[in-house]
Amino acid sequence: MTKLTLGAYPHLLGFEDLERLLERTAKHAEGYPPFNIEQTSAESYRITLAVAGFAEDDLAITVEDNQLVIRGRQTDDTEGRVFLHRGIAARQFQRSFVLADGVEVGEARLESGLLHVDLARKRPDTVVQTIRIKRSV
Repeated sequence: MTKLTLGAYPHLLGFEDLERLLERTAKHAEGYPPFNIEQTSAESYRITLAVAGFAEDDLAITVEDNQLVIRGRQTDDTEGRVFLHRGIAARQFQRSFVLADGVEVGEARLESGLLHVDLARKRPDTVVQTIRIKRSV
């Protein structure tokens, strides 16, 4: 069976990066921490991650190469403590979300163990461009 690529479609010119992007995001399907993505208006979104046990200083939010990257790293404060059962994971994580062109990250808020990150799409003005045809002499 041959793999179908975007290059196989002659009307999709310059979409090779999209194909690489789809392959890259398919590889990051880990389920921790759980998250929601909601559309809050026609041009805005909110990503909410369940980060119970993480403080603001334990979280980092960056935008790298059109990707929103959220990292969490808790400090290990278990020294001197004896656990009879340890069911609450204190592990680090990294969640990446690919942003379309024109999507900007707004504010981030941490409340009641939920990290909310707001996104907004900035629509470019519609531009019509006329291409002149050069005459051959």
